[in-house]
Amino acid sequence: MYNKVTENDIEFLRAATSPDRVLVGDEISEDYSHDELAGVKAMPEVLVRALYTEEVSKIMKHAYERNIPVVVRGSGTGLVGACVAINGGIMIETAFMNKILELDTENLAVTVQPGVLLMELAAFVEEHDLFYPPDPGEKSATIGGNISTNAGGMRAVKYGVTRDYVRGLTVVLPNGEIETFGGKVVKNSAGYSLKDLIVGSEGTLAVVTEAILKLVPLPKKSVSLLAPFPSIDMALEAVPEIIKSKASLTAIEFMERDTILFAEEYLGKKFPDKSGVAYLLLTVDGNMPLAVNAEIENVARLCVDMGALDAFIVDTDERKHSVWSTRGAFLEAIKASAGEMDECDVVVPRNRVADFIKYTHKIAEELAIRIPSFGHAGDGNFHVYICRDDLSKEEFEKKLAIAFERMYRKSYELRGLVSGEHGIGYAKKSFMAEQYGATQVEIMRGIKRAFDPKNILNPDKVI
Repeated sequence: MYNKVTENDIEFLRAATSPDRVLVGDEISEDYSHDELAGVKAMPEVLVRALYTEEVSKIMKHAYERNIPVVVRGSGTGLVGACVAINGGIMIETAFMNKILELDTENLAVTVQPGVLLMELAAFVEEHDLFYPPDPGEKSATIGGNISTNAGGMRAVKYGVTRDYVRGLTVVLPNGEIETFGGKVVKNSAGYSLKDLIVGSEGTLAVVTEAILKLVPLPKKSVSLLAPFPSIDMALEAVPEIIKSKASLTAIEFMERDTILFAEEYLGKKFPDKSGVAYLLLTVDGNMPLAVNAEIENVARLCVDMGALDAFIVDTDERKHSVWSTRGAFLEAIKASAGEMDECDVVVPRNRVADFIKYTHKIAEELAIRIPSFGHAGDGNFHVYICRDDLSKEEFEKKLAIAFERMYRKSYELRGLVSGEHGIGYAKKSFMAEQYGATQVEIMRGIKRAFDPKNILNPDKVI
């Protein structure tokens, strides 16, 4: 179906970019064969480190004419194989397109290249008393990757997800044409929103080379609360009540004690409390310190009323670092403990979170397999990990298939969806197709054909 990369193609790529930024064969590290979970593996035939939109345009035009598949990669922190070159071909690495191009304080916008890291952007805008709210757990992910997956994160309860902060995009289409979708305007009702189609498309429709992102004023105060509960049920059942209280919460995170212990061991740091079986980590922010303090105190009282053993204000630098570094290390800690694992990234209505997590415990018991979880209880998005531990490869894959089938079916029963923020990629295609059905999948395929009639850009992903 696709043409292989030839020596002539490699010479073209070197001329279009720079010889030292075109890698082939053994020059390409094994790291480029997989993403963070390494569940899907394949090597590209050639790796090109792009620096400019015009370079990406030349690469795509050549690939389109030659019918060579192309996949785009940022930091490689994805979990569903979306950045893996399963058809070989050309991999465009955008991690070196890492410049912050403009800060527009009048329009509260920042223009960046896709390789800018989330943590770099956050630190840069905070220096100017501004705030970029999307907050995925992986701070070393690139902005381009966040846009491609419509990343959410911990602050989605109050602030929304990445799509809510993308004002404009410069993209390179599969045929090499450069287009701009959206801009610095606040409102736009001019036709279909092509910008919003690109966000969350996982690199299947176009290559993002610049993004205009909305900023907001930096909140003057942010306070977190750690509430330990004697059972998982009590912690999760408290979430709808907290939301019903109309507290202006920025984040509502759920953590199990076992997952915290893994993170403690991984980090070599102690968590400030050991009394709970499960925990809620809640955050309130705002511009009126007294109001923020009053809000967090009200939430603390409500947690205690709902059965929390205590409610600790996370107000010192030491305690903040201890709590949030532990939360940030969950994925790596579970991975280190499991040897091999795979992830179920479902989202369900917030009032059905407890039902779903209890179901995962039932599956773990029935299959005799470890299934730790954590997640964003405030928006119903949970990360559930099926761990191999001491199982044989064959036995693990068998149990993994059963667990996935049951959990995704359950999420559908609860009116949820197959992915909350990590995307579909290659690994979850069949589950999405089952949930959405033939009509919606065919509409998506029609959109893909309109952008990419030759199907060369990240083929065999999502749909």
